[in-house]
Amino acid sequence: MAKKKTLYECQACGMQSPRWMGKCPTCGAWESFVELTAEQQKVLNEISKASNAPTASARPITEIEEEEVSRFTSGDSELDLVLGGGIVPGSLVLIGGSPGIGKSTLLLKIGGNLAAKGKKVLYVSGEESGGQIKMRANRLGANHDALYLLGEIRLEAVMAEVGRNAYDLIVIDSIQTLYSDTIPSAPGSVTQVRTITFDLMRLAKEKQIPIFIIGHITKEGSIAGPRVLEHMVDTVLYFEGDASKEIRMLRAFKNRFGSTSEVGIFEMTKEGLVSAKNIASKFFSRGKPQAGSAVTVVMEGTRPLVIEVQALVAESGYGNPKRSTTGYDASRLTMLLALLEKKLDLPFGQYDVFVNIAGGIKITEPSADLAIIAAIISSFRNRPLSDESVFLGEVSLIGDIREVFHLEQRLREAHTLGFTKAIVPKKPSFKTPMKCFVAEEVAKVVEWM
Repeated sequence: MAKKKTLYECQACGMQSPRWMGKCPTCGAWESFVELTAEQQKVLNEISKASNAPTASARPITEIEEEEVSRFTSGDSELDLVLGGGIVPGSLVLIGGSPGIGKSTLLLKIGGNLAAKGKKVLYVSGEESGGQIKMRANRLGANHDALYLLGEIRLEAVMAEVGRNAYDLIVIDSIQTLYSDTIPSAPGSVTQVRTITFDLMRLAKEKQIPIFIIGHITKEGSIAGPRVLEHMVDTVLYFEGDASKEIRMLRAFKNRFGSTSEVGIFEMTKEGLVSAKNIASKFFSRGKPQAGSAVTVVMEGTRPLVIEVQALVAESGYGNPKRSTTGYDASRLTMLLALLEKKLDLPFGQYDVFVNIAGGIKITEPSADLAIIAAIISSFRNRPLSDESVFLGEVSLIGDIREVFHLEQRLREAHTLGFTKAIVPKKPSFKTPMKCFVAEEVAKVVEWM
């Protein structure tokens, strides 16, 4: 009698091993390995054979014709921007975000937009009843005859509905609640998610139906379930922002049909999640100048955003001074403080330093370094900065200020919002109505403050 084959699988990343391990060597998760049953192993083998089956012989790349990607608008300019210009037929899109951030609201709104244009949309919900979705649709203005609701968590029932009727868009809310009868495991497990995603991907490609999948995230901020889910889909979108605030930001972390540098900005209103029409003044205020506040311009894709940087410097009452940031890299703040101590002899080792980026936005580019330093020194000296100035520049470890890209777009946006002065690392080579002050070293900036 043949010996039974034992196989264990990590429930965090999907790694398989012939023996149980306490810590996954791939993702580092502890106590995540679960033994697969014979039925589960059989299903995985079938999926592997189906995905690896040869369909065509290899051809030189010079003989391959480039495919034209067709798109259609979602009815929302911000979502179209992040997707690369619109929805691609046959694409599989994953949207993640914390609870209450607006994932279901956005996709129900998109479904209503398309249904209003005559496209048939299927909204599959395994978490809410039809009555609950109906209440949200009333608020969003998404009640249209072409929008169909299906309260189901069985994948086979969803597939049967798609087989009976031709739909132009499908929304799955959420992938963690769906399960397949062929898999003897709980919804949300690695095997279930892998199987369901594979079936949805095959459905999208065969019938050329775009499918949007909603995914929950863990407390660490990643999509709950196996990482294989993100590898299988065509596009991965994440919602960022505080659920208690009105501004939401949608970023693309993977996009096979467009760029991942664009960001969509939405505003939560009583009508639901809508495109932010006036975001120019959402991330800074033009009140009375206060010590510890500086303004800079960051690029989010091709969009310049004027933001306010806030800093608080206070005497430390303990042996180890605190360093805390919100929306900014804490390790980079530590580097800038060490630079100020080294180059300017400022005793920040005796002070607590707190940095906050207004509006809930997160800075990922170094062009805001100069504004961070200006806000810190302003708070340290208790001296307000000019409310007509913006600070642009990357600060290096040797104390000089480096150039930033897209300087012309940044200055144009700042001038549009009423700023007249800019501290920049190099004199602009283009004409600008703003008065630019060149600062090549950090010490020079401090002299002006």
